[in-house]
Amino acid sequence: MKREAYAAARTASPAVYEYFTRRLAQADGSERLAPPPSAEAIEGLIDAAFWASLLKVEGYVPRISLAFLAPEDSEDAMRFERPLAVAAGALMRVAPAVERPGVHLGVSYEGGELVVWGTTRAIPKYCFVLEVSAPGLLVVKHHSGEEAGKFVNVAVLEGDTIKIVDELASTQPECPALVTSLLGFASPASWTDSLNVLVQLAVSIRAHGRGGCLLVVPAENEEWRESIVSPIGYAVTPAFTKLAELSALEPEADVGELTRTVDWIAGLTAVDGATVMNKRYELLGFGAKITRRRKFALVEQVMVTEPVQGSPKALVHPEELGGTRHLSAAQFVHDQRSAIALVASQDGRFTIFEWSPCDQIVHAHRVEALLL
Repeated sequence: MKREAYAAARTASPAVYEYFTRRLAQADGSERLAPPPSAEAIEGLIDAAFWASLLKVEGYVPRISLAFLAPEDSEDAMRFERPLAVAAGALMRVAPAVERPGVHLGVSYEGGELVVWGTTRAIPKYCFVLEVSAPGLLVVKHHSGEEAGKFVNVAVLEGDTIKIVDELASTQPECPALVTSLLGFASPASWTDSLNVLVQLAVSIRAHGRGGCLLVVPAENEEWRESIVSPIGYAVTPAFTKLAELSALEPEADVGELTRTVDWIAGLTAVDGATVMNKRYELLGFGAKITRRRKFALVEQVMVTEPVQGSPKALVHPEELGGTRHLSAAQFVHDQRSAIALVASQDGRFTIFEWSPCDQIVHAHRVEALLL
């Protein structure tokens, strides 16, 4: 029986197509690039992936990554003898074979029809990629060209909600360097870059799914302790410096060890209370309880922005962003204006709090669209 078309696929495809054609037109021509799919192909891929995301394979939700490129555009193409139709049922059945990170189903046109020709791990820069992240949750992205395999998110579709990432968000004066790095529109930073460490921590904190708060405080003073109930639940003495040491190494050092250490520290944020780390990436403790700093007012409003097209600034009470964890993080940044707070909700929302000296208010950056 023919399924109803996924309406958001048709709505989003023109903007996604325009993005990829513009990016490829701006390329310098020295790199091998895959041609972009047409708007019709983008619509068809999104539609099939959406319906596949709502099916289950032996009780498991399929996680699929579709890459639009011909087999000859991949360095390690594994071709099927008989191509598969780009249809929800076919994608659902093959999903268990390609659920590992970095494995994509290769899609191209054959005989005027979209087909899955096989699998690949190597895709060129700006290659269109569509990932099924959860039931009804799709992410359009492309390879950034970095060897480490960083991808740049282009659009997020969840049910009837469409979010097109705003390329110009990083040029706004209130946008911090961390958000610029997450967007991927600045010059790619090496894996040892300090911002990249925070990006990895953000991704890992969100991934454990229990919610968490990481406070990043100045290393040159301990004024931040005026906003923390003493003693810290699980203070670390001396400060744990492994992440600081790894972040200072040369790029050819062990990337895997850095990732494992990031996951180790990010796991601490699942414990009730906040994890505290200084800006040298030295871990100071976890399970910390935030309190209002003496003689500082209660935070009543924060300015919220999201790096998504058409998303305006808004002034809201911090509890509207996610409850007590967000309120306490906003209060901490309000009282400790050289600190930042990274907060994940159990439902996947992720907010970066920082003080905006221009607007004299706590600025809450909603960035979960960049972390999927």
